[in-house]
Amino acid sequence: MLIGKPGPLKSGICTADEASITVRGRDLCNDLMGGMGSTEFFLLHLTGKPATPDQVFFMDAMLVGLAEHGMVPCVQAARMTLAAAPEALQGAVAVGINGAGSVILGAAENAGVLLSRGVAEMEEKGETAAEAAKRIAEELRAGRKAVPGFGHPLHRPDDPRATRLLELAHERGVVGRHTEFLEALAPAVDAAWGRHLPININGTIASIMLDLDFPMQALKGVPILARTIGLLGHLYEETQRPMGFLLSHHAEAEVEYDGGEVG
Repeated sequence: MLIGKPGPLKSGICTADEASITVRGRDLCNDLMGGMGSTEFFLLHLTGKPATPDQVFFMDAMLVGLAEHGMVPCVQAARMTLAAAPEALQGAVAVGINGAGSVILGAAENAGVLLSRGVAEMEEKGETAAEAAKRIAEELRAGRKAVPGFGHPLHRPDDPRATRLLELAHERGVVGRHTEFLEALAPAVDAAWGRHLPININGTIASIMLDLDFPMQALKGVPILARTIGLLGHLYEETQRPMGFLLSHHAEAEVEYDGGEVG
């Protein structure tokens, strides 16, 4: 039984022969190696288009801003995995990335969906950014739904990383429709919730990168790439200053059993 439609298998990313490797139409060894930074290469490899200076600048800033989060759950899980299987660095990194869902690493993608919806509806209905933001914020509040790209469990009153990225976007003149809508959404969200919910870094990743023509479908890749960098640093430290089993011990000691007597 065939699954899917028949047709030719084609890819536009890479080909190689005995003497050369070609990536996105560029000679890997003679053109890209030594002639292109890793962020620029990531963008070329992802989209097939040469990266603009602003895309490289903001991708670098976002990777730096997202790479380190301290002893968050994915870091603890990765450290515990490496402690139990010190030969499996790749497995420990994978454990740290596997939780890339809507709460932890998928928020940028969800924020991008919301911002794209806001921009599209604003243009379709002939609304201003403020009018569309007020309507959408009130809809989300009435539906008891979270606002992707807003709120943070630690940073108060604002996420300093988001603040910095927005400052840089204005300084470099790259603010477009998505960031304009994000900034209009901020006061509308505060009004609908009756309290301040800060724009977080995922909101700014989505708005700025969408304004820079980064593909929506790859937004989650930005935090995944950044978190991989951070995990490798933690896992190297785990080999030098082990704490994986200590984390497990402290968790065991803190959890109180309340299941009653057995038998």
